[in-house]
Amino acid sequence: MLNAPRNALFLTVAALLLAACAAPDPTPTPTVTPKSASHLPTPTPTSAPAPTSTATATPSRAPAATPAPSLSPTLAATPTPTSPPAATPLPPGAERNAYGVRADPNYEEELLEAGISTRVWKTDFRFHTVPYDEIFSGGVPRDGIPPLYEPRAVSIAEADEWVEDVEPVVALELNGEARAYPLQVLTWHEIANDNLGGVPVAVTFCPLCNSAVVFDRMLDGAVYEFGVSGNLRNSDLVMWDRQTESWHQQLTGAVVAGALAGAQLDFIPAQIVSWDAFKSAHPDGGVLSKDTGYARDYGRNPYAGYDRADNPPFLFFEPGSRTRAETDPRLLPKERVAALEINGDAVAFPYSALRRERVVSHEVGGEEIVVFYELGAVSALGAGRIAEADDVGATGVFRPAAGGQQLTFRLEGGPETGVIVDNETGSEWSILGAATAGPLAGTQLERVAAYDHFWFAWAAFKPQTRLYASP
Repeated sequence: MLNAPRNALFLTVAALLLAACAAPDPTPTPTVTPKSASHLPTPTPTSAPAPTSTATATPSRAPAATPAPSLSPTLAATPTPTSPPAATPLPPGAERNAYGVRADPNYEEELLEAGISTRVWKTDFRFHTVPYDEIFSGGVPRDGIPPLYEPRAVSIAEADEWVEDVEPVVALELNGEARAYPLQVLTWHEIANDNLGGVPVAVTFCPLCNSAVVFDRMLDGAVYEFGVSGNLRNSDLVMWDRQTESWHQQLTGAVVAGALAGAQLDFIPAQIVSWDAFKSAHPDGGVLSKDTGYARDYGRNPYAGYDRADNPPFLFFEPGSRTRAETDPRLLPKERVAALEINGDAVAFPYSALRRERVVSHEVGGEEIVVFYELGAVSALGAGRIAEADDVGATGVFRPAAGGQQLTFRLEGGPETGVIVDNETGSEWSILGAATAGPLAGTQLERVAAYDHFWFAWAAFKPQTRLYASP
């Protein structure tokens, strides 16, 4: 049984989550057409029979998804979304899906035991890559936290009127186009289905894990759009796609259930940096607008105080129970880490170490990488107003080569005000991996797909991870 403090935490966060569920204008949800119907993976699944009952510990779901509003188009030209054509479902007796995942003959029993209601889903639950008892309801219905479709972009000047310099934004640059996604907006929506530089992208943020991850929405020739399933695994957002209703793990990009189970979304490198850092680097860039069609108090943090490092995570349970799972004791549960995996080698760099060193060179999976850190970006999950939170800093992870040469880096000056320079040319480098002065000015380091997370979440999905320690 949950103790009183945990009950209070549950009720507080549940109330905050439910505050995000106020219905928008009842405009039908747009959908995205795959580039070619022939490129769709083999299945569009049949509906799984719904269990006759659910476990009492699992909050009930809404009978239907909350409709998303019709939004203005982005600044970049994007295809007009239309309804995808119906695809041929997998036959009921299919033993494997298109990704080689074997059908589970006991899936209905497992769903029932896990307390997962299927009545609003057309997911082909026969196929799954994780036990269903690892998945829990987050207390809101499907798309109760409404994702964004065709989000509008505004100019730097317009966004500067409502985004403070110290606020965190997801910085994304693709094919010469740069766009910032303020966490004051993403915190309330968790997923923005967008197009940037000709690439369909999903910019995602799970507040419970402090995980901002960007994916390519194209998988095997089909473009998907993503919503918020209302479910969590290891306290992390489980997304769903509207084309097959498969379930996707936000932190890892792995498809864990449905017709696409076994598939892996491609990561797109991105960073959480301060608004000031982004607009200084990209004065002509775009910004996710707060004109979303939803009435939200953007700028307010509905998870105030959640990011205290020693606080236990919310809805982080042992499989099949409501018993709080143990967190990896190597760090406090909500210590921030910059984490990545290359060639099966997972490494996490604690912010506490990065703050001391500011620049760290390391080998991951046989490849040299460099990690930059600077102060100036506040937490999205600290104070009641995001702009008033503590300065937690920002990171960037890059391959240390530019101008046809391998580079090494050092900090010139103190840990808080020093400048990162390379030893080979003496050029100065920003948190975004751009040379801002010196012989290499205007050069951009190649970004690595590394993201910032709370330690407990990264360690839960990557328990074999190596933890960087200062020398």
